[in-house]
Amino acid sequence: MSQVVRFSVSVEDDLLKRFDRFCEQEQFATRSEAVRQLIHDRLTTQAWERGTHEVAGTLTLVYDHHRTQLGERLAQLQHDHTDLIVATTHVHLTHDVCLEVIILRGAAERLQHIAAQLKGLKGIFKGQLVMATTHAE
Repeated sequence: MSQVVRFSVSVEDDLLKRFDRFCEQEQFATRSEAVRQLIHDRLTTQAWERGTHEVAGTLTLVYDHHRTQLGERLAQLQHDHTDLIVATTHVHLTHDVCLEVIILRGAAERLQHIAAQLKGLKGIFKGQLVMATTHAE
């Protein structure tokens, strides 16, 4: 872990009050922890937008398992991307609806691409990609 450096930030009183409420709601132990997390989140988002950094992520899909050929198409796309897919978990929510969580790792741009392909299949009710960096920067 790298050395921690102390720095100061000047903000308007109203912004500080809002930030303190945010810290309390999110249960940060200190303002420093909140600032550190916000900086990390923004830098991670920037890396995703550029698409070149390696990230890890989850793609959550909720779908109708009775939809003709949807299961086969999901499996085919996943087999086509074994270099990105680390693991998959399948849950039966109801008799008709399944939830699948796909754990991914690779370039952000590639994860976004496979997520778009999978979320776009007919019969998918909900698809959400969540990404995080694979390292502490």
